[in-house]
Amino acid sequence: MATFSPEIEGVQHGDRSFRGLVLIGSMAMIALLGGVLVLLFVYSRPAIERYGFSFLISSDWDPVFDNYGAAPYIFGTIVTSVLALLLATPFALGAALFISEYTPRTLGSVLSFIIELLVAIPSVGFGLWGLFVLAPFMRSTVDPFLRNTIGPIPIIGELFKGPTIGQDLLTASVILAIMILPTILSISREIINQVPRLQKEGMLALGATKWEMLQKAVLPYAWGGIIGAAMLGLARAIGETMAVTMVIGNSSTAITPSLFTPGYTIASAIANQFTEADTPMYFASIVELGLVLLLVSSVFNILARLLVRRMNRLPGGAGAQ
Repeated sequence: MATFSPEIEGVQHGDRSFRGLVLIGSMAMIALLGGVLVLLFVYSRPAIERYGFSFLISSDWDPVFDNYGAAPYIFGTIVTSVLALLLATPFALGAALFISEYTPRTLGSVLSFIIELLVAIPSVGFGLWGLFVLAPFMRSTVDPFLRNTIGPIPIIGELFKGPTIGQDLLTASVILAIMILPTILSISREIINQVPRLQKEGMLALGATKWEMLQKAVLPYAWGGIIGAAMLGLARAIGETMAVTMVIGNSSTAITPSLFTPGYTIASAIANQFTEADTPMYFASIVELGLVLLLVSSVFNILARLLVRRMNRLPGGAGAQ
């Protein structure tokens, strides 16, 4: 008959206790998310029952006649977040590769520390900088340049037409890109550092150049993690409030292809109008905006997990190692 020493029994008891605590913490997070969903649904139920699916596709937002539609806010949220992701990811990935593979360790640590300090800047700080520095620069320099050079080109030129006022969807996208860049960079750098050294040295020993080693040994292994980092940045961009509210204009509900159009995101609309919701239907519609924001974030997160899983299954991906 097997016997166990008190030391082994104590370790097993500690493992069971820790497992129970972790399980309780995990279930608490799920319960918290469920509670938020229930709360948002209960308070937004009058708007859901009155407008139904048309709330998502209607552009009419008129508190005077109690007609509400979230399409312009959803459009602004998706446009600014996706454009911010497209702007930030190449810079973040390039910086991560440079810090991990090209710079000396000491210099790389200093650069990483400086870039990651951006995370410590509060959202309102970014907003003030965007309002007083970035917006005037965009209005006087960047927007006119884009309008004059790309504006005449068919199809793509529609993105850069109209008056340049500096407080628009493009400026909001730029400020979001700056805010999410440290997140994408930090995680990408850690993922790149996890690529097995023998894998990189083997490529170099076979006569590959530095770029060929990065292209064929590092990036295929790290793609899943890099995409995951980008999706975390996207999640922050979707929910960002104050900085976007201060530079996006908050003066139009028109859905147009031009990035020079002032607009709203869901978060900025809630921040601007929540205290003005003086009727039950107005309040319910504002709360439903919060529910829609949560659903939009969930959809992007689900798509991100599917994309990461697919990338990891590709030949050379981390999941194939």
